[in-house]
Amino acid sequence: MTTDTTDSTHSETADNIDRRAGRIIAEFASLDEPIARYRRLVELGDDLLRLPAEERTEENRLPGCQYAVWLALRYDCEADALFFRVDSDARIVRGLAGLIIRVIDGQSPRDIAAAEFGFLDTIGLRAQLSVQRGNGLAALVEEVRRRARAVLEQ
Repeated sequence: MTTDTTDSTHSETADNIDRRAGRIIAEFASLDEPIARYRRLVELGDDLLRLPAEERTEENRLPGCQYAVWLALRYDCEADALFFRVDSDARIVRGLAGLIIRVIDGQSPRDIAAAEFGFLDTIGLRAQLSVQRGNGLAALVEEVRRRARAVLEQ
């Protein structure tokens, strides 16, 4: 993790987690078929910037995932905001991670640690995932909360 005290801009910084989750719910409500949801997840994954090799470290790798997943973060203490980057070799996993990042990126550690992520159930995503992917998604959610709590404890 790196700490940055410079002023950062992020297109949705003023949004809170609930509003961002609401936009995702609306977006996925317009997708009638499960295959359309999977296609959208793949698109989301393809839209994410890939992590450079120097950030694909064991420290950033999430344990317990079927596919390799790396989660890097930067804390801006002036803005009290965490900024996440995530990567995986699996496109669908990158898309799932991208959904989480869209909701929490640029939010305060306190808000992230308390986030419920109920939107994943509302859009029916968890019910459509294999057991392994569902476990991986749960591991990612817990890891972002854990890292947010670690920043709070500093």
